[in-house]
Amino acid sequence: MIRTLVVDDDYRVARLHAEHIDELPGYACVGEAHSAAEARKLIARLKPQLLLLDVYLPDEDGLSLLRSLRDEGVDVDAVVITAAQDAATVREAMRGGVVYYLAKPFGARQLTDQLEAYRKWRDDSNRRITGQRDIDKLFASRHGAPPSAPEPHRSPMPPTMQNILDAVLASETPMGAQEVSALIGVSRPTAHRYLSQLERKGHLELVLEYKPAGRPENTYRRPSRPSGRA
Repeated sequence: MIRTLVVDDDYRVARLHAEHIDELPGYACVGEAHSAAEARKLIARLKPQLLLLDVYLPDEDGLSLLRSLRDEGVDVDAVVITAAQDAATVREAMRGGVVYYLAKPFGARQLTDQLEAYRKWRDDSNRRITGQRDIDKLFASRHGAPPSAPEPHRSPMPPTMQNILDAVLASETPMGAQEVSALIGVSRPTAHRYLSQLERKGHLELVLEYKPAGRPENTYRRPSRPSGRA
């Protein structure tokens, strides 16, 4: 099992990522940290093999945390998850030796693909290397396969809508706009708008969940039956 620590200042996002990791074969989430200081304590105590690391932390940025861990000789890999998409941050992450860099918003399928690629890379890295071909394969296997091109006869969804659909379809329980907003990294109104559109098109099914106060909340899940709507 690949021991994974989630480091994200947003408690809801950290919990969703932790649950997602625990559902993947070969993975176990050993903890959640919401600051760099908390991450250091948990890393020292829990000895994770992989960090799911956000850049924006309240006390120190994630890449600075990663640099200090490298300087201290801590043996841990990191997949960066962040809204930062500027070239300087991406270059700094690459220099820091991150395994992969996922820019928000991203879908649950993208995260799954990358974690599956990392698991395969760990398996491959333990095998005997006999030459340059093995080295090339090892470097290439760190990253998940690029997303496949959409079928030519279908109009592709906007990327954010597709990411929201992927997230809901991958969830074991219905998701509301607030959960989707936290997981994908979009505003709640945007999440609500796309969820409503996906429900109208038949890609998702609306489920009303009643809270203790009695007010229903719109949540969405995989359709229970195929829909003929376009």
